[in-house]
Amino acid sequence: MPSRLSDADLAAHIAEGAGEILNGIRHGDLLDGRLVGDAGDMLAQAWIATVLRLHRPYDAVLSEEAEDVGDRATTSRVWIIDPLDGTSEYSMGTDNWAVHVALTVDGVPEASAVSLPAQGEVFRSDTVDEVTGPLTHCLAVSRYGHSYHSAAVADRLNLSAVRIGSAGAKAMAVVRGDADAYVHSGGQYEWDNCAPVGVALAAGLHCSRIDGRDIVYNNPQPYMPDFVICRSEIADDVLDALASPW
Repeated sequence: MPSRLSDADLAAHIAEGAGEILNGIRHGDLLDGRLVGDAGDMLAQAWIATVLRLHRPYDAVLSEEAEDVGDRATTSRVWIIDPLDGTSEYSMGTDNWAVHVALTVDGVPEASAVSLPAQGEVFRSDTVDEVTGPLTHCLAVSRYGHSYHSAAVADRLNLSAVRIGSAGAKAMAVVRGDADAYVHSGGQYEWDNCAPVGVALAAGLHCSRIDGRDIVYNNPQPYMPDFVICRSEIADDVLDALASPW
């Protein structure tokens, strides 16, 4: 029978539990490189799938590491999961990787959790604080540096680049107040940003496609070309820079 856990509690418990599994896989450096990444993806996915099958047997699931569960085209409630966001960072032994768990209802994140297990943090859409305080004048970017669009935003708004590994870690840097924006235009999938966007929206941040359109999830093809997460105070300036980056 489905459990009595709320959707928000279940999302948070899954994100935290998968993080504990992933930390355990790295224990003692018994595995390294690609082996630790492969084991992390496989075991975290297996555990999450089992938990959702037990606690939400009637919901559909979209995950990076498995075939769809249920018919996403006819189901209002769809869980969008990334068991290990930032596999390369995880494999290299860094702290910048995450677990993403989100329930969407009619394409909108309803309950989201992002765990940064190596940093001991879990961000929940039902408890996250609103982002306030002074702007940092920083922009979260890939560890490889700027994209064309992020460089345009940084130049126009005079933001310093902060290199961070995974998508979840970059998004949570904005939620935490360590950066003012995260602009992505290099292509992702819905599992890469659904839970981070759900948490960011709950924290009062602006989230949209780079042309300002709303982000809609559970599309037939889950490719997500671009998006922006930023402080609401600078959202208009960020979108203006993205509209005419040259």
